[in-house]
Amino acid sequence: MNDPLLNFEGKVALITGGSRGLGYQMAKALAARGADIIIASRKVDACEAVAEEVRAMGQRALAVGAHCGKWDEIDKLIEAAYAEFGHVDILINNAGMGPRMPSHEMPESLYDSVLNLNLKGPYRLASIIGQKMKTQGSGSILNISSIASLQPLAQVVPYSAAKAGLNAMTIGMAKEYAPHVRVNCICAGPFLTDIADAWTDEARQTADNALRRPGRPEEIVSAALYLLSDAASFSTGSVISVDGGT
Repeated sequence: MNDPLLNFEGKVALITGGSRGLGYQMAKALAARGADIIIASRKVDACEAVAEEVRAMGQRALAVGAHCGKWDEIDKLIEAAYAEFGHVDILINNAGMGPRMPSHEMPESLYDSVLNLNLKGPYRLASIIGQKMKTQGSGSILNISSIASLQPLAQVVPYSAAKAGLNAMTIGMAKEYAPHVRVNCICAGPFLTDIADAWTDEARQTADNALRRPGRPEEIVSAALYLLSDAASFSTGSVISVDGGT
């Protein structure tokens, strides 16, 4: 790319939930700017399909099937990433789930699953890789949170709470792994990724925000690229909303 601040050549990016949605969009955007990509999610075939797209763009790619809410599988993911590339320069904690259900009806197993994927897993990944980045002298971590963390909604209370924890984790780890590792967070609103294919026509066209519409994928990709790049070299511990003005 022409802008040297948004040049990721020689960088290795690990993206959880990278086979679809915002993770997929960020994987393609980073690969287009020179990064090699590690795509992780539970469905390894879906990860491999994205890896093939990245390779077709001229970059190296690794697909890893892993449940990003389970520490033993996360540890294996980290091991595979470093075995293949030797280093990780960018971590995007993007995997998440937010089932809608009345709070009094939620079973303990589902509650645990929501907390595990949205907070426990990202904590493990960011802490282990953050320390490795600190040792290597550089790195950038981006956590993908939700506007629900700032404005909690009914019937997605565990999700909102877990994402609020992710925001707090961002600020704490920014201090813990400074000065060579930056940790930032995006609180996302609704976006028109492939996930929106299941939405109603009305939901794809309008939204309850100031701009009265869902976001286009490139509108979060640009924010992610900024926070991950040298253009944001003085930004760490930031929790920013990209939500159309909710």
